[in-house]
Amino acid sequence: MTPAGGPPPVPTDRPRRPRLHPLDQVAIGLALAGLGAVLTGLLPRADAAATLHRVLPLLLFLGAVVVLAELTAVAGVFDVLATRLAIAARGSFAALFLLCVGFAALTTITLNLDTTAVLLTPVMIALARKLGTAPGPLAMTTVWLANTASLLLPVSNLTNLLAADRVDLTPAAYAARMALPQLAAIGVTMAGLWFWHWRRGRRDADRFAPPTPHRPEDRLLFGTAVAGCLLLVAGILAGVEIGVAAAVAAGLVVLGFAVRSRRTLRPALLPWRLLVFVTGLFLVVQTLGRHGLDDLVSVLLGEAGGTVGALRAGGTGAFLANLVNNLPAYLAGEAVLPPGDETRLLALLIGTNVGPLAVPWASLATLLWYERCRAAGVTVPLGRFVATSAVVAVLATLAAVLALLVAG
Repeated sequence: MTPAGGPPPVPTDRPRRPRLHPLDQVAIGLALAGLGAVLTGLLPRADAAATLHRVLPLLLFLGAVVVLAELTAVAGVFDVLATRLAIAARGSFAALFLLCVGFAALTTITLNLDTTAVLLTPVMIALARKLGTAPGPLAMTTVWLANTASLLLPVSNLTNLLAADRVDLTPAAYAARMALPQLAAIGVTMAGLWFWHWRRGRRDADRFAPPTPHRPEDRLLFGTAVAGCLLLVAGILAGVEIGVAAAVAAGLVVLGFAVRSRRTLRPALLPWRLLVFVTGLFLVVQTLGRHGLDDLVSVLLGEAGGTVGALRAGGTGAFLANLVNNLPAYLAGEAVLPPGDETRLLALLIGTNVGPLAVPWASLATLLWYERCRAAGVTVPLGRFVATSAVVAVLATLAAVLALLVAG
């Protein structure tokens, strides 16, 4: 308050400048580091050009599939499926457990692990609150299966796209090779989820009241989104180039929203952070590889083949993924393995996909999941998370690598 006729109050608070999210800072920092490596000659321009040529189709796929997933969520597909699962479980936690595992695994396999982390996590937390039960079991189901269910198809994980291209496998041949390891990894994950999070004594109720069905606001957009997802999977299994398949599927859904809900289409749908992060990461890892990282990873991998070599490759992938992140871990391992060493390359892939559970930064999906839990007000006890996740990571990686050897 000021006296009448006195000078007006002087504002003391300046408008705050918008701050970048920490993940935005990481993405921009990696991009600048990669650019700096090229400009200073630490990474020859010819090598950088070859890297960018390889990564461009992957960036097309990532951008398209994230847009598809975001619009699929807006159309209510995830909410409808989640409530239908809870209704189908008829109040039984055991049935709900099996259905949620299948839902999270299917989402990861068909729409990428980051989709599960970003879009399915808030749906599962909201479902738990609607059912009047603790959100922890459903949230942990999401993050563990976002990682361990990401082996089966090339689209399930960016590292799969790289590996399938390296060993020259079609999507169908790749899926056949990884089917048994995928089943083994999911089996171990289910055992860990039930023992630590879902069994009686770990949850706060014996039964739950089934929710009412979720009605999508626009049935035409709902049907268009479902059609787009099915088109993506069908195109990939038919051998269509993944970037093209994702772009066509996303284009169909974007067209539907352009007609029915134009305001939903905004620049924020494009995952620029993820695209910049991946591009910068490729350049930085390639630079580090030329200056000592390749030699270190070569020592960790060793030269042995057979069972020992595969187990060592899987363990190296899991160790490096939890030390830094799963994508640079795979890139570093791929750079030193011989092109024809398919078994060890796929074992390395298993380690970098299934293994990055022990710490939040081991995969981008886990980071995104952690952020979504915090935004939803769900506290994640870090000590218990690290301890239980580390056990699942070790056992699931071991089981999947052994399954890879059995499948031959």
